[in-house]
Amino acid sequence: MRLNLTFLLHFCFILTIIGSDTSHADTDDPYLWMEEVDNEEALAWAKAISDHTTTELEAVAEFGPIHEQLLEIYNSQDRIPMPALHGDWVYNFWRDADHVRGLWRRTTLASYQEDKPEWEPVLDLDALAEVEGENWVWKGATFLAPDERLALVRLSRGGADAVVLREFDTVARAFVDDGFVLPESKVRVSWLDQDTLFIGTDFGEGSMTDSGYPRRTQRWKRGQPVEESTMIHEGAVEDVSVSTWVYHRPHDRYVVVRAFHEFFRSTFFLFLEDRLVHLDIPADAELKGFFKDKLVVHLRSPWTPGDQTYPADALLALDLDTFLQGNREFEPLFQPTDRVAFDELLFTRDHIVFTTLDNVVSRLYQLELADGTWKKTEVDLPGLGAVQLRSYSETQNLYFFTYTDFVTPTSLFLVQEGAPPINFKSSPAWFDTEGVTIEQHEALSKDGTHIPYFLLKPRGYEANGANPTLLYAYGGFEVSMRPYYSGTLGSSWVERGGVYALANIRGGGEFGPQWHQAALRENRQKNFDDLIAVAEDLVKRGVTTPAHLGIEGGSQGGLLVSGAFTQRPDLFNAVVSAVPLADMKRYNKLLAGASWMAEYGNPDTEDWEYIKHWSPYHNLSPEAEYPPVFFWTNTRDDRVHPAHARKMVARLQEYGKPVYYYENTEGGHGGATNLKQSAYIRALTYAYLWKRLR
Repeated sequence: MRLNLTFLLHFCFILTIIGSDTSHADTDDPYLWMEEVDNEEALAWAKAISDHTTTELEAVAEFGPIHEQLLEIYNSQDRIPMPALHGDWVYNFWRDADHVRGLWRRTTLASYQEDKPEWEPVLDLDALAEVEGENWVWKGATFLAPDERLALVRLSRGGADAVVLREFDTVARAFVDDGFVLPESKVRVSWLDQDTLFIGTDFGEGSMTDSGYPRRTQRWKRGQPVEESTMIHEGAVEDVSVSTWVYHRPHDRYVVVRAFHEFFRSTFFLFLEDRLVHLDIPADAELKGFFKDKLVVHLRSPWTPGDQTYPADALLALDLDTFLQGNREFEPLFQPTDRVAFDELLFTRDHIVFTTLDNVVSRLYQLELADGTWKKTEVDLPGLGAVQLRSYSETQNLYFFTYTDFVTPTSLFLVQEGAPPINFKSSPAWFDTEGVTIEQHEALSKDGTHIPYFLLKPRGYEANGANPTLLYAYGGFEVSMRPYYSGTLGSSWVERGGVYALANIRGGGEFGPQWHQAALRENRQKNFDDLIAVAEDLVKRGVTTPAHLGIEGGSQGGLLVSGAFTQRPDLFNAVVSAVPLADMKRYNKLLAGASWMAEYGNPDTEDWEYIKHWSPYHNLSPEAEYPPVFFWTNTRDDRVHPAHARKMVARLQEYGKPVYYYENTEGGHGGATNLKQSAYIRALTYAYLWKRLR
């Protein structure tokens, strides 16, 4: 199947004319004009090809039923209203067909545990947007501890990362007259007390980093003009950002300033009596917080601060005063093994709660400090799936977590005072799992490393090589891909006979920081090698053939699948590249791109010598036969620039290659501002996959 030839030639002609803009005569890239987000020609181009794509994909037989089913799933009243504990209330932000932009609401903990909680509306975003004439998208709220009456509400125009900040009184259920307000910016904020904030925002020229985040953190008093707020710390323009965070613990309050130099490298200071005291921990370590006067740190590389060496991925604790006096004899709270890695952590009043990944399967633990000794208890889980720590109380011994696996709908559990978890809410089952099987395999990558992956087989599966198969991966920023239940995937793909594979490639965090670091910068090609190895293993096992094999990824995953199809176009017959990076020569000049150079390298230096070999945009060839890729992105994405996808599509058109493209005009990096848009984009995706792989 090929897109209409007349359409392609028409737009290639337009691109040739517009791309010859003399303002870019000093470059050999004819598509720089697409980096102007609201360029009229770029928007017209995006709309025309989007319209063509959606018309064709909506005509696929599977689109209508899938779209209808997804609307039902996304708007279901039986979804779990995920909790956010603040003071005596359980808050929830809810969207459905009647609340398109969403309703911020709350109930008591007792009511929340009932089948049908009595919700009290706090802020109706649809009504607010209508009154104010703004396309508001909810981005959360930051509460003032300990009573948590006041909150700083974050509102985005169209879903961008940049937000407007406005103070809100949850008792009056109204914005505070003459309260704290900050204009649109990629703001950083934390409460010190009722009349004091620590802020980072756009103060004008020189106040933001190359990555587009605040490079200054300042103390702002109520009633004070924001321009007169007091400077606490200023970072370099090359840093990612600078921020101050206040830890309101039951026993004390800690003010920490973080100079975020690059991903996984920061300098931390304790703000004491108006002076900054450097916290002497490794630059790549993560400060997890404070628990009963103890500093808690997670390591990403081995550390020998004294006579003892602590391994990468260890979780450590030490009395803060002792640490400030120079002692470095930490207490190990967790130490990794080859296949067991640290995952998440939270603090309740008397417990440190953390999860690990044991060969990519979650385990949950509670630590309690009694008479100077740590007592460790494992919390029983329903099966071999994935746990995500949810909301918690730092003034009570209370927290929520969710459990899921590929065939078990997500369940919400409540743990109080160390008692066994109570399962009191579960998502509906959205597809028939009878006969569905789950396996875990390993592929051998190019350098001999074993790469695990999960395989989800539908009912009636046969190893005949003709199974439509979707392979998903991410592989970056130490993010782990874990088993999960998805009504979308299950009803749109598996129940219809599709095979699903989830790869745990290097670059992720499935086996700790080393697994991530193995695919950084000059080693990034291993990221692509691992995905290709899993794809080849699926073919070798008789699961599928290249004619029936598709790959999907978003953001970093979009870069991954775009690089994979340019390197091995013969291996895939469908590629879904969502909000991707692609032009790795200019990515550091586009929006937040400069903040990712620790991951990919700096293309303005000799690093380009290795980047150029896997930058998707620079490895497209007019001679290669590519599958018709489906790129989708978002005009309002202010994290990964839409030009990445635009330029890939334009270059493929220039080479006369068939390609699909959809650019949503709102929604930010997440792709959509409401559930209706989310359902539509996913339905387009599965229609494309069925068209290509059935």
